[in-house]
Amino acid sequence: MSNGDVSQGRRRFLIGATSVVGGVGVVGAAVPFVASWNPSAKAEAAGAPVTVNISKLEPGQQMTVEWRGKPVWVIRRTEAMNENILELNDLVKDPLSKEADQPPYIEGELRAIKDEYAVVVGICTHLGCSPQFRPEVAPADLGEDWLGGFYCACHGSKYDLAGRVYPNQPAPTNLQVPPYRYDDENTLTVGLDPEGAA
Repeated sequence: MSNGDVSQGRRRFLIGATSVVGGVGVVGAAVPFVASWNPSAKAEAAGAPVTVNISKLEPGQQMTVEWRGKPVWVIRRTEAMNENILELNDLVKDPLSKEADQPPYIEGELRAIKDEYAVVVGICTHLGCSPQFRPEVAPADLGEDWLGGFYCACHGSKYDLAGRVYPNQPAPTNLQVPPYRYDDENTLTVGLDPEGAA
């Protein structure tokens, strides 16, 4: 073996090793760079949209997601729940939510894009407590006229399953409906309006 052969072997080894180390370095630099594209926790708290998979939500169940540091409830309502909401039109303070904090595309008594799903901010409009989800009909502690809804134990405010407040309660308005849209049949995004919504 001549010195030229040894040098060529070393050269190939050094070029290969340098290429591998350089490649690892590029990947190591790219990972944090790509990760920096994700919204920070601060940006999410400031209002970045939150995507939710609702495919496993059973009829009558509620799930909670966090958006802008607030709990947002997604409730999959049954037909009976929706019928009960309509029965309460004469008993709630603002049945058509004329004075409620909600996007303009949310209309009607059910206050939803799809009647089957309610999406409301889970904070009482009185002093900011979080009401309890009480879907049962006529429980002993809420009376025989109760058709399901939300009860705020802090000061006794009551809301129906559309988040509409009953009259003569400490809470002045209906629960807030955040901006939201459906991305597909099983996914909704809180914090973004539907395509074409003004």
